[in-house]
Amino acid sequence: MKAIAEGYAQGLNLYASKHPDLTWRGLAPFTAEDIIAGFIFRTPFFYGLDEALLDLSGDERQAQVSLDPGTGVRAWHVGPKSATERGSNAIAVAPIRSGDGTTRLLINSHQPMTGPVAWYEAHLVSEDGLDITGGVFPGSPLILHGFNQDLGWANTVSKPDLVDIYRLTLNPDNQKQYKLGQEWLNFQVAFAPLTIKIFGPFAFKMKRQVLRSVHGPVIETQHGTYAFRYANMGEIRHLEQNYRLNRASSIDAFMEAMAIGAWPSLNYVYADKQGNVAFIHNGQYPVRRDGRDWREDLPGDAPDLIWQDYLPFDQVPKLVNPSSGLVFNANNTPFSATDGSDNLRPDELPEWMGLQTKQTNRSLRLMELTDGSSAIGRDELLALKFDDAYAVGSDADQVIQTVLAHDWSGEPEMAEAAKHLAAWDRRMNKENRHAALGGLTVLREVTAGLTRTPAPDPLTAFRETVQYLTEHHGRLDVPWGDVNRLVRGEINIPIDGGSDTLRAIYPAEIREDGKLHASAGDTWIALVEWDEKGTQSADVIHQFGSATQDSTSPHFADQAPLFAEKRWRKALLNRQAIEADATRRYRPND
Repeated sequence: MKAIAEGYAQGLNLYASKHPDLTWRGLAPFTAEDIIAGFIFRTPFFYGLDEALLDLSGDERQAQVSLDPGTGVRAWHVGPKSATERGSNAIAVAPIRSGDGTTRLLINSHQPMTGPVAWYEAHLVSEDGLDITGGVFPGSPLILHGFNQDLGWANTVSKPDLVDIYRLTLNPDNQKQYKLGQEWLNFQVAFAPLTIKIFGPFAFKMKRQVLRSVHGPVIETQHGTYAFRYANMGEIRHLEQNYRLNRASSIDAFMEAMAIGAWPSLNYVYADKQGNVAFIHNGQYPVRRDGRDWREDLPGDAPDLIWQDYLPFDQVPKLVNPSSGLVFNANNTPFSATDGSDNLRPDELPEWMGLQTKQTNRSLRLMELTDGSSAIGRDELLALKFDDAYAVGSDADQVIQTVLAHDWSGEPEMAEAAKHLAAWDRRMNKENRHAALGGLTVLREVTAGLTRTPAPDPLTAFRETVQYLTEHHGRLDVPWGDVNRLVRGEINIPIDGGSDTLRAIYPAEIREDGKLHASAGDTWIALVEWDEKGTQSADVIHQFGSATQDSTSPHFADQAPLFAEKRWRKALLNRQAIEADATRRYRPND
């Protein structure tokens, strides 16, 4: 692991030395420790540690303290918690369900299209046996999700409750002490150096006091002093687990690598050339005491609420080779992972695990479109992946139903708009002349969790959408593709899809020019297949191209038209195919 981290850091330093104009001043030299630290800091944010810290940093604390059940009193939240719904789709189809004896895996993570967590596609080969294709982020020496010759996996973000907030009681006679049981304990005190930039090249250095209790790190706010304990505290084995996953050649080796348990969350949807499919609701699940509501703040003076261990991997929720031959996840509850009869059940798992119960529109559509038995071949799988409709009962559907139930008879213009909306089939295809009105009306409700910005009520959203389309397009029946655009360099083309549809396309903003520019959602996608003989093929696509930063490269946006048309490029799976297709060969230091 040290050799891999050191080699990756050396590669970064070589690039920085050759391209000083493209490297932030003071960033290099990189070290192996920096690579490991990147995993330590980044990983907990996938399950929402950042949200918990943001909630603590507000002017007021909305969560109440979780009371002991023996008191007979129930504590209630007085305000809603915003939850950032990071998206993704993953589907695996076993040979018993595919209709042609082929095993198929769809890898379809939803990430920003640019920036530090945008997917970069890589095919990683080493003389020591690595041979794997997949997606990486900057700072990741190994494939994060993808496929080798024998197996593959897709990740989706999960939202279990993995953070606990403890409300501390300070000693009134000594503010450097906190209460635990019947004792006053001293905080551990350290000092973190900070450099504060003033302007231009001028900055000053200072030290910030950092406190820690036996619970974990401590945050001092206007409304109290809190400690927090979270999954992945002190964990450094992320790179090791990824290496084992990258090298795995069977379901047993894959599960053995998963049992390392370094990753605190993320769903894994797995498939292999032997025809196995699986869903793992992975997590470092704290072993907590029964009877508490662990989503609320906890009294910091109760020693028995400070958990020490995680559930062993053999007790982590998983579904292997279900009877229907289909597993999926679209950031939904783990209790809907297949369309057969053998889903996981809430009564099989303790409440203190904090498993999510929410369905997304994407999961609702997957359940609408599958029946537990009909064959899902390549065409049917692609139809699922590129479905662009809102499901009955989804958040979007509820907004539309509210608008249509309103009496608009006193406003002729709005009544006509409502009539146009009523004819919408809930699809977001680019030719659709009702999707702009419907899609923009529901957009802010659907993305409120992502933006942490409260959505307007449905009637207000509808009025504002009518005004927006009238002002910028002069009509309500503008084709969705005139509004929804994929823009990269000189390319500016229409694209299907919408927020929280299986064809996931999210805009950064509702622009003042009447257009939406895709900024997140579908990015790098792979469809991996093993036929009855175990022969592998794979189709892949990137939303832009392999030159993610170089606007002068012919590969800056060469895949964008294919991506917009829902087309693929064949993955080159071996050295012979790669060399036959190569236009240039080079070594970085030659």
